[in-house]
Amino acid sequence: MNEISIGTIARTACLALALTNQLLSAAGKPVLPIEDSQLEQLVTSGLTVAASLAAWWKNNSFTPAAIRADEALKAFRGQ
Repeated sequence: MNEISIGTIARTACLALALTNQLLSAAGKPVLPIEDSQLEQLVTSGLTVAASLAAWWKNNSFTPAAIRADEALKAFRGQ
């Protein structure tokens, strides 16, 4: 049962999208079709901050050892 959770995948994908959008925006190739560069920068920065906080806040277990540790913790808390 060493599977990465759906939440971990979703948070990681959201973070990757936000970081990609931020880098493209900084390079002058915005993904969001907004003409006003200041508004676009605010939206892009807000998206990056939100995705970063969500990814940082949760326990994202990718390695088999970390996934097993999460399962052990769930079992321990269930007793």
